[in-house]
Amino acid sequence: MRLSVIGCGYLGAVHAAAMASIGHEVIGIDVDERKIGALSKGEAPFFEPGLQEILTEGIASGRLRFTTDMAEAAGAKVHFIGVGTPQVKGGYAADMTYVNAAVDGLVPFLAAGDIVAGKSTVPVGTAAELAERVSPTGATLVWNPEFLREGWAVKDTIDPDRLVAGVPAGAEGERAAEILREVYHPSVAKGTPFVVTDYATAELVKVSANAFLATKISFINAMAEIAEVTGADVTQLADAIGYDDRIGRKFLGAGIGFGGGCLPKDIRAFSARAEELGRGESVAFLREMDEINMRRRERAVDLVVEGLGGQVFKKNITVLGAAFKPHSDDIRDSPALDVAVRLHGLGAWVTITDPAAIENARRIHPQLNYVEDRDEALRGADAVIVVTEWDEYRRELSPEHAASLTEGQVIVDGRNCLDAAAWRAAGWTYLGMGRP
Repeated sequence: MRLSVIGCGYLGAVHAAAMASIGHEVIGIDVDERKIGALSKGEAPFFEPGLQEILTEGIASGRLRFTTDMAEAAGAKVHFIGVGTPQVKGGYAADMTYVNAAVDGLVPFLAAGDIVAGKSTVPVGTAAELAERVSPTGATLVWNPEFLREGWAVKDTIDPDRLVAGVPAGAEGERAAEILREVYHPSVAKGTPFVVTDYATAELVKVSANAFLATKISFINAMAEIAEVTGADVTQLADAIGYDDRIGRKFLGAGIGFGGGCLPKDIRAFSARAEELGRGESVAFLREMDEINMRRRERAVDLVVEGLGGQVFKKNITVLGAAFKPHSDDIRDSPALDVAVRLHGLGAWVTITDPAAIENARRIHPQLNYVEDRDEALRGADAVIVVTEWDEYRRELSPEHAASLTEGQVIVDGRNCLDAAAWRAAGWTYLGMGRP
């Protein structure tokens, strides 16, 4: 099937390459000439495991092309909208500028029977409004939210755990759902749940899923705050309650909290939309979650200060990690970088290392020191803080080896991903989040 993907950022580039990898003919469209130039040469514009391989293969096969010309969308059967919905400046709501521009730019090239499939994360009610612009062309709007995890986006696109299609009522919606089933035929054939809903439900599936995950993370971080004043160990607490199959252990890892381009801005936009709908009290807890999340970053900084005897001025501090999570180079709302900047603001000499995100971090925070090699970054440090749980730090770095490089032996485990007993046995002052 011929598909177009409007927007070739993180979501769109992965979706375009993944759809080509399962046999579709795909044209990716974006206004950013530099991005399109890189993608056309088979160069992934960001780090995502598996993307480079399917991008290269798709272009070589001729099934995947990229352009800045919206007119090339004409003739595609399904048009995916995958542009960003960032947080508006000075507010919590989602900025719909790019979604509106994408749809308005696409409309002149739509034909009767086409499907326009929204994948962007949008406020509930958006699809119904956009459908009014699409319908006069004879095309049908559906809402097909994405559920990608950065670091696993290629797998999550090719082999998702569920597919959701928000469609209009009646025969038009039934036909649209069938066409989407054809698009995702490998997943449908293997029995992946395909949930057909109305527009509003499909929009809410995405934001409510993110809100629930953020709630679990914030809950265990709130328990970490209690653990810190009672002497309890939040990791043992999470293990114990995680055995309850109604709760589960996933997303109960206490630490410096969540970041990235989705969870923070999505829960804020959800709160803003609920206020607009007159139901702000229904999700008022999301504001408190946001506050808990930000407090944990400050707590990580406090632990570094405590570990160094109350003063970090002109101390050498090595920050292990810059990306908001491992297997990604995404630094949007990164807790790791936030902690590094706060320490720098206290007068510390901060050195950051990361396997993938250094160049992105350097562009945003050039005032910090960046070193690509982990061991070189550790050399001469008075204290070390782990803020992104890459395997290079949590599994492949022994406390004995680290001690041979650093000046001091203070380590703050911002992700509770290290073996506290092993580090203490090697002579380190180990400080965890919510751990005695």
